[in-house]
Amino acid sequence: MLQKLKKIDGVIVIVLIMLMCVSIFSIFSVTHGRELDGFHLRMLKYYILGFAAFVVLAFVDYRIFIKYALYLYLLGIGLLVLVSLFGQVHNGARGWVEIGGLSLQPAELFKLVLILFLSSVIARKHGSALTFWKGIVPLGLLTLFPFAIVIIQNDLGNALSYIVILLGLLWIGNIKFSHALIGLIIVGGLSLLFVFSYIHYHDQVVDFIVETTGRDHLIDRFDPWLVPDLATDDASYHTRHAKLAIASGGMSGEGYMQGSSVQSNQVPYTYTDAIFVQIAEEFGFLGAALLLLLFFILIHRMILIALESKDHSGSFLIIGMVAMLLYQILENIGAFIGLMPLTGITLPFISYGGTSVLINMASMGIVMSVHLYGQDIEDELSRAKDYAVQVKGLKG
Repeated sequence: MLQKLKKIDGVIVIVLIMLMCVSIFSIFSVTHGRELDGFHLRMLKYYILGFAAFVVLAFVDYRIFIKYALYLYLLGIGLLVLVSLFGQVHNGARGWVEIGGLSLQPAELFKLVLILFLSSVIARKHGSALTFWKGIVPLGLLTLFPFAIVIIQNDLGNALSYIVILLGLLWIGNIKFSHALIGLIIVGGLSLLFVFSYIHYHDQVVDFIVETTGRDHLIDRFDPWLVPDLATDDASYHTRHAKLAIASGGMSGEGYMQGSSVQSNQVPYTYTDAIFVQIAEEFGFLGAALLLLLFFILIHRMILIALESKDHSGSFLIIGMVAMLLYQILENIGAFIGLMPLTGITLPFISYGGTSVLINMASMGIVMSVHLYGQDIEDELSRAKDYAVQVKGLKG
């Protein structure tokens, strides 16, 4: 145990502590003296629970979760179905459950479950190339099923994260180059076709989306992103004021708790989805860049651990988590600078939210477990080889 403790990656721990401090001080800045006053203390409690989960999972061999990943997947699917039927509605999405005064979102939890399950399936290939019918298609169907459930819950952000996790694991899971190229051409072509059609045939596409899905709110997500001039004032309000706030931050910001837009409530949800706007306005480009640097260091350390792991399943787990974090970071920040549609996804480790913090910290605990136990495979093989040599020597 003591030997494992000495191997803890101190850089990851320090970065997580720094992200916690950024989160708590940012939440305090936009909630003090208001109806949400005290949310920074709640976030501190979530982080205490998160660090507890981090420590516990770091010292549990991750291969246990790989072994029982199928059962976790089935349990997660059952929970998603139950929440879709009986869950609480928050911000238009039916995907929440109340446990002991804590609001939990199973769709967030399922991201970690999906990474565990897909990693366990790919690891059974033992490094062999993924074929289309026996590899890619089954993995795709196993991902599309929870994707569809979460889409029904009206949670586009988390649903898309499942697809990103699948793509990341397919790539590291030794997909054939020809399959990857064909998939890239198809996905890229369809995406460009959609963007072109939405811009140039806006009314027809809007009518088709509304008639097919019955979800008018999707138009409010796409219009400010692709055709801001056609978006209604209500649809573009969030992103328009977010851009103005970020621009007003300049190089060094307007000062902590001095952001003119975020402190006057011109930007909604600055303690959750739009917390990056608070950081950019009050600390400017330098503050936003430092935050991105922390994310870069964290992801860099994760990739190094994945490369050092002698166990394929451990590497797959980490790459799945890297894909999850990268998607959330790029989507959250990109939405408020006009590069991505607004989906309501949180900024990992920073936005207020108990489920998000607990899942992200648990994920980092599993990353640390790979760091601590991923070398055991090599040690076991080395001992087995030494034993074989000794036996051969005795027989000689």
